[in-house]
Amino acid sequence: MTQQAGSAGSEPTAPRQRPEAIRAVPVRHPGRWVTGAVLLLLVAMIVHTLVSRVPNPTGAKGEVWRFSWNEVGSYLFSPSIFPAAELTIWLTILAMGVGIVGGVIIGTMRLSANPLLKGIAFLYAWFFRGTPVLVQIFFWYNIASVYSSPVSIGIPFGHAFWFADPNKVITGFIAVSVLGLGLNEAAYMSEIVRAGLLSVDAGQIEAAQSLGMRRLLTLRRVVLPQAMRVIIPPTGNEVISMLKTTSLAGLAGMIELYGWSQAVATRTFQPIPPLITISLWYLFMTTVLSIGQYFVERHYRRGVAGQSPGTFTELWAMSIGRWGRADYAVAAAPATVEGRG
Repeated sequence: MTQQAGSAGSEPTAPRQRPEAIRAVPVRHPGRWVTGAVLLLLVAMIVHTLVSRVPNPTGAKGEVWRFSWNEVGSYLFSPSIFPAAELTIWLTILAMGVGIVGGVIIGTMRLSANPLLKGIAFLYAWFFRGTPVLVQIFFWYNIASVYSSPVSIGIPFGHAFWFADPNKVITGFIAVSVLGLGLNEAAYMSEIVRAGLLSVDAGQIEAAQSLGMRRLLTLRRVVLPQAMRVIIPPTGNEVISMLKTTSLAGLAGMIELYGWSQAVATRTFQPIPPLITISLWYLFMTTVLSIGQYFVERHYRRGVAGQSPGTFTELWAMSIGRWGRADYAVAAAPATVEGRG
């Protein structure tokens, strides 16, 4: 009774007030707009100089394109450029084939328990990564000059089983693609393969060995399929890089894209138009390779959550970043918020 009387005589509780609404104020980024304006100005200047016309340097009446776009258009699909582009593609395919196969072998040797194999693989990567690829190309291109007699394969200081003329075996194409570019690429691919193999959990290998699988079978069926997710992205970059590195073959007298441009420049005394032409060809081929890399990555990342490379639209959205998105900051908020109001 006393408690009831006390409750009845107490003051009424004040009603709960609705919390103050949060005001979101857009955060201003003047630096972004200033940077964007400067970049747009630079782009406009570049476009202007690309499409500008100048007086004819020959003294004739009229104006001509500063960068000779009319000549670039005539060179772009010239019949003489297609054999050069085909040679560039074949150099890339053969060099990367040798590089990938050699990289898998050397990379596996680096992880071998045999100290001899590990040492040889380390010395191989150390030598070919430590010397310039242009020097290697010219070395192999002229290697036949140090052999006055046919080369042989057999027992050292003993009987030989196979003889060949070095000038016929080591042709210019073989010297550049297989020996110059391929052996050098194998050294870099060995590090990529080694990183991919190390990314596979050791428990996977132990589980395969507990099932009675041999080392080579474990490598082929268990380790490599999982390591491909790590190996494919840098390998795609190496393929694109190799496509451009084949331009060094032009210095060795081969008529690939760069060699073609030098031949045209020597004939016309205008180096810029053929250089622009082969740049457009390189851009086209690297774009095709990038699209192929995207689909190969998507294939090997199937079933792995959070590692999908995304669609082309998503990749484009990521490339332009947060431009145009509004960032907000809380201007005022209550110390505590009880309920939803």
